[in-house]
Amino acid sequence: MKSLLRLIFVVAAAVSARAERPNILLVLSDDHSVPHLGVYGDVNCRRLALTPHLDAFAAQGMRFNRAFTAAPQCAPSRTAMFAGRSPIGIAATRFAQPARAGTPFVTDLLRAAGYWVGLDGRHQHLEGQINDPAHVVVALEEQGVRGPQFEARFDHFVRSARTKGDALPKVPAMFGSILDKVPAGKPFFLYFGFNQPHRPWGDDHEGIDPAQLKLPADWPDLPEVRLDYARYLAEVRDLDTGFGLIMQVLEQRGLAENTLVLFIGDNGEALLRGKGTLFTRGLNVPLLVRWPGKIRGGSVSEALISGEDIAPTLLSAVGVAADQGMTGRDFKPLLLGQPFTPREQIFAERGWHFGPITRTDGFDLSRSVVTPRYNFIYNAIPERSYTPVDMATRNVAWEAIKAAHKAGRLSAEHARMYFQNPRPIFELYDLDNDPFQLSNLAGQDAVSVIERDLRERLDRWMVSEGDYVPLPVHAFQNREKP
Repeated sequence: MKSLLRLIFVVAAAVSARAERPNILLVLSDDHSVPHLGVYGDVNCRRLALTPHLDAFAAQGMRFNRAFTAAPQCAPSRTAMFAGRSPIGIAATRFAQPARAGTPFVTDLLRAAGYWVGLDGRHQHLEGQINDPAHVVVALEEQGVRGPQFEARFDHFVRSARTKGDALPKVPAMFGSILDKVPAGKPFFLYFGFNQPHRPWGDDHEGIDPAQLKLPADWPDLPEVRLDYARYLAEVRDLDTGFGLIMQVLEQRGLAENTLVLFIGDNGEALLRGKGTLFTRGLNVPLLVRWPGKIRGGSVSEALISGEDIAPTLLSAVGVAADQGMTGRDFKPLLLGQPFTPREQIFAERGWHFGPITRTDGFDLSRSVVTPRYNFIYNAIPERSYTPVDMATRNVAWEAIKAAHKAGRLSAEHARMYFQNPRPIFELYDLDNDPFQLSNLAGQDAVSVIERDLRERLDRWMVSEGDYVPLPVHAFQNREKP
């Protein structure tokens, strides 16, 4: 009898533990940097009240001011979030090369622990490009990183669903239909991606007057730049509307209280010196986390968080051990207000990108290390000219900037930022005193100790990750040769 009671107790405890496990909703915006939410202090978003739903969501949880993605490009950054490792370490630096075969994702571990796992909304880029050539698709399917074998790793798999523009009113029904597939009593993990504010965006910017916008200090003040910016902010407004709609569905279904929700940008915005670059606008993204009963509402963290940290943190939140190969750090203690030792630095990489990202073939190799105060960038191919990602072809803002440069109407500072060739091999910026990264300190005696320290940190990380790019120390030594 005692043994039977003990068995009943053990089973009941296990059932209770399963019942208490939270659902997980991971929501991604596409090409969306800090500060473009009102809660991050953006003057345009605040003045125009563009993001009321996300601002309200932040007040219910924790806002991270220094969350950085592992890459300034969609595919490697998203893959790093799912794998808990850097794109270099899983051979996913080429856009959009899937992670090396056998790389476990957070979803694999959650599914093994009894979670229903699903992917929907904007393409997650975990299995390569949508438009890969047929022979490439076959090669990826043979490895099991694309095709039926890959899709079998999920209970629900939608390669790409539109959430943009006129599709927004359909978002609640789409989101609800996904939740309908979750078996009763089973916890779920759901990735849901928004298209916004990825290019191309429409001409509409109703209520957003380009002439009244405050521009970042590193942008040329041209009418076309202002117009492009207004259209971008209209997309951010649409994103906020869509996010509010899915939060409403969670509430209506009684799921909000037992769902851990993370909202994060996949990489920086496709605006000047953003996406595709290792400046902070290319890497520093919004990260908002709500966990009812666990996270104190309205809390703010200045800790450095990497996209690699998402997977181990989610696993820790539900009591599942992280894979031994994961290099991301569990920041659950920070969420719960417990003692936490923050990162000293975050590393990031830039590799080949599909499309005319530079004036060559999209091929550029750079690496960076960000600390609470400094951003150190290593340009391994400095001869590659800068061109803003997704703006290189027929974009009104970039065409206007090029025309102004040709006519000699750009300031010397802006001409250097956008048209210097070769670029510096090394760039060092003091983020406390130069948040827009206008003044490159690399090579100056006053910061030589800091620069050497960061260069050596990058060396060690690249070696540990098995990076194929020449080390910064070798580039520095070669630069010093007569």
